[in-house]
Amino acid sequence: MKPIDWEIKTADGNARSGILRTRRSVIETPVFMPVGTQASVKGVRFEWLENEMDARIILGNTYHLYLRPGVDIFKQVGGLHRFSTWDRSYLTDSGGFQVFSLNDLRRLTEEGVEFRSHLDGSKKFLSPEVSMEIQAALGSEIVMVFDECPPGDAGHEATRKSLELTARWAKRSRVRFDRLQVDGDDLGHIEADGLSGHQSLFGIVQGAGHLDLRDESLERTVDIGFDGYAIGGLSVGEEKSVMYGVLEHIASKMPADAPRYLMGVGTPEDLLEAVSHGVDMFDCVMPTRNGRTGGAFTSSGKINIRNARFAADREPLDAECKCSVCQRYSRAYLRHLYQAGEMAAATLISHHNLFFYLDLMKKTREAIRNHQFDVFKKNFLDGLAENDTVDV
Repeated sequence: MKPIDWEIKTADGNARSGILRTRRSVIETPVFMPVGTQASVKGVRFEWLENEMDARIILGNTYHLYLRPGVDIFKQVGGLHRFSTWDRSYLTDSGGFQVFSLNDLRRLTEEGVEFRSHLDGSKKFLSPEVSMEIQAALGSEIVMVFDECPPGDAGHEATRKSLELTARWAKRSRVRFDRLQVDGDDLGHIEADGLSGHQSLFGIVQGAGHLDLRDESLERTVDIGFDGYAIGGLSVGEEKSVMYGVLEHIASKMPADAPRYLMGVGTPEDLLEAVSHGVDMFDCVMPTRNGRTGGAFTSSGKINIRNARFAADREPLDAECKCSVCQRYSRAYLRHLYQAGEMAAATLISHHNLFFYLDLMKKTREAIRNHQFDVFKKNFLDGLAENDTVDV
């Protein structure tokens, strides 16, 4: 089979429900991908993701895995899947976003980026070619091109300069990726399960909030040709209205016969807004990051379990949620765990949040298939709006 196979099953307006098949998973879209930065979704066991949430794909972070444990380890153990025991699909980012977040710790040239590790200060280097080699060693199903991500408020000229560099790096990523798929042995890496050389490469559309530059970036990215296309550079400090404006402008222009991926976004409301414009794939750290600080996403809006009014609340986090946390534990107990500094609080709330996100996507897919997406979206958002004063 091809590295990935993509098929749209149902369209409801611009919203679409499809099937993405990789060598390891059959992934129904729209899909939310839990973020596994260090080859681990923070605080949540793979067994829960597999058995209760039925997550088919998670995201791995190339930058962090490059620094620790390092590429040599992945070559020795046979790739990211064998190392982590996650036997379903991985998407790995290129490392570009993390590198460009380092600011003073990096030096950018045409060749790539020299930076100092945030772990020990040692000098490191990433380029399109190095990123492709790392991701080949990881053995992920979906690989992202190495790009530069400008700030959300970057001016037109600075964004154009960044776009030009991203376009050149995308071509170099494509060339090196293609060579590795033909002859991955030059890395000294062959997956023990015989699946190396079966990866797909996604391009990234940049342009910040400048719609003309988004159009240009899309055209140049499509000209190179990729298996899927991502929208990068959103939720990086720009106003929400800017993000929504970019989505409305660019998403439906992206190739209809390839998956569309919105990187690093966002709230449940953001996901539904993006789906309405034709986006298929999402990732975001919000479910687990909020879970670690007591924030829970619910059908009645977000709540913070630290609030004193939950001290004797016998209700679950969300009465409409079917996750095992909501079926067993009360808000009072979860608040107690958090106040007592018990690590189980972060684990349980993160578990609920991920279930909530994945269940939201499941319900979204069902609504699209029934040609009821607009009604579903309105009812969901109305439920949040009616209860937006539930917590502070």
